Amino acid sequence: MQTTLAGMAGLAVGPMSLASCAANKKETLPVTPLNLSFQEGIPPGESLNEKLDFMESLGVVGFEPGGRGLAGRVNEIQDALKNRNIRVAAICAGFDGFILAEDPAVKEQFDTTMREIVAAAGELGSTGVIMVPAFNGQKPCLPHTQETRDYLCAQLHELGEYAVKCGTTVILEPLNRRECFYMRLVADAAAIARDAQSEGVKCMGDFWHMQEETSDYGAFWSAGTKYLQHVHIASRGQRIMPGEDGDKDDYRDGFRALKEMGYDKFVTFECGCHGDRKETVTAAVNLLRAQWEEA
Repeated sequence: MQTTLAGMAGLAVGPMSLASCAANKKETLPVTPLNLSFQEGIPPGESLNEKLDFMESLGVVGFEPGGRGLAGRVNEIQDALKNRNIRVAAICAGFDGFILAEDPAVKEQFDTTMREIVAAAGELGSTGVIMVPAFNGQKPCLPHTQETRDYLCAQLHELGEYAVKCGTTVILEPLNRRECFYMRLVADAAAIARDAQSEGVKCMGDFWHMQEETSDYGAFWSAGTKYLQHVHIASRGQRIMPGEDGDKDDYRDGFRALKEMGYDKFVTFECGCHGDRKETVTAAVNLLRAQWEEA
């Protein structure tokens, strides 16, 4: 009887104790900042320094240049970022050829130019170089078979190990089916990154392409902290500035996952713009920060 009553007393206070513990745990969770980043074409300005000045005025902390010709721009970018609170985020593609090309000459183009970009990314302290295994229009392409997947993972292992030596990574980007049928879900990209068996192979999510997903929250968690290396963002209707598509532009479900996993890398604008660029970009930044707080 005494044992039973003691157990019942424990049950009676249990929920309150658990709630109290949960509340205390919530209070001590670390604050995850929203590290916004712009591709080079997003901010207004004629020169790189003018663009960076505008970014600093908004508190944007990341800069995502394109990969084409990057090796020749390393000094320019390093000089422009001196004494600024802006770091190089990911590098957006820019290589020739593609990794799943049937034509050996096209594959060789990819190998050579991709490694040049990866090396430059390492010099700039970039989080990684974004790549897509094959767009729908890139042909002739290896067939979508298990053998091709095994080949891709082997090739990515070599490339990833090279990226590690350079101090950066390779970032796989899944796209919507209109652009790329081969790899459409964040989970697909994360699984390929896992099977590449290299710390230099990661993946990303793009809110525009994530129309393929059933859940933004689930998509990001399918990669988790081990593989999620980068995020792109745009409006969810026309791929313009966040907010220009009205109520469609709700990112809170995905932001909640990023905050829960303590995502400390970059969320980069990759989009067009219909309105006045200065006003629209500023409004987009404010919208994202508000939704981040609400998530």
